[in-house]
Amino acid sequence: MDSREIVLRTIEHAGPARVAASFPDPYWNDLVHVHYELPGFCRDWQEVRPGRQEYVDEWGNTWARVDRTSKGEVARGVLASWNDLDTLRLPDLANPVHFKGVRAVCADPAERRFRVGGLPGFPFNIARKMRRLDQFLMDILLEPAQVSTLLKRIEDLLAQVIVQYAKAGVDGVMFPEDWGTQLGLMIKPDTWRQVFKPGFVRLCAVAHDYGLKVIMHSCGKITAIIPDLIEAGIDVLQFDQPQLHGIDNLAQFHSQMTFWCPVDIQTTLQTKEETRIIAEARELIEKLGGPEGGFIAGYYGDNASIGLEPHWQDVACRAFMRYGDYARRA
Repeated sequence: MDSREIVLRTIEHAGPARVAASFPDPYWNDLVHVHYELPGFCRDWQEVRPGRQEYVDEWGNTWARVDRTSKGEVARGVLASWNDLDTLRLPDLANPVHFKGVRAVCADPAERRFRVGGLPGFPFNIARKMRRLDQFLMDILLEPAQVSTLLKRIEDLLAQVIVQYAKAGVDGVMFPEDWGTQLGLMIKPDTWRQVFKPGFVRLCAVAHDYGLKVIMHSCGKITAIIPDLIEAGIDVLQFDQPQLHGIDNLAQFHSQMTFWCPVDIQTTLQTKEETRIIAEARELIEKLGGPEGGFIAGYYGDNASIGLEPHWQDVACRAFMRYGDYARRA
């Protein structure tokens, strides 16, 4: 059973031989991430004045930062005024030419991992940058017609990108969309269902029609809409903070959803207590995964940003491997 089949069996709850995982060397990574490439575009930071760097992204948004290590924030969205909506030009993401590298990876007979095509988000993650998050949250209530038009245009483009990924040969697509705060959803769940859920349903249906799995990364406590995400067709939820939702709360969805998590990066890893880290790794596997599947063991890729030495995630990796050896446990 190769890595690709292990991930597929995990997502389909069809009995993987071991836990699927996205670990760094010297462990294993069952997934390979691929992405379209936009010729002539790069995210090079430019010094615009002492202490401030900026770049313009592919959507036309201007990002800024005051240090040389952070990801920065959108300082000026491309859609500063709704008056510019009709003339707004979206990037040519779905051009088949941009998927040459993706096709090469997918055609490589030596590549036996699960191939994941990267999306820039679903419509919210893109629109909120065009308008800036604070303004866009107000727009949802104050400018519903304009918001609907913008979301539909972005949705149409993403549907085309998903089709191009499918034609290139990927197994699934993954997108980031941070919907939660530490306490709950950023908007009322009913508003989310009315404004955003239809787009989720459509884009997941496009992916599923082409045989692709859909993976969503989201930070914050979005527990209230997990049933909606299942209903919409999300196959995998990638959470870096499983304790924020409650592992027992996530466990109730075990047969309907696959969860992809490291040991919690905000709480458990921060204790630097090996016994607690090992115990949580075991709990995640036993409550969200097991021999039938349903859990992918994760690794947070930037130890420095969470203030930890790699040792503590090494402890988690070894525990995941121990308790995720389903063949040995049988």
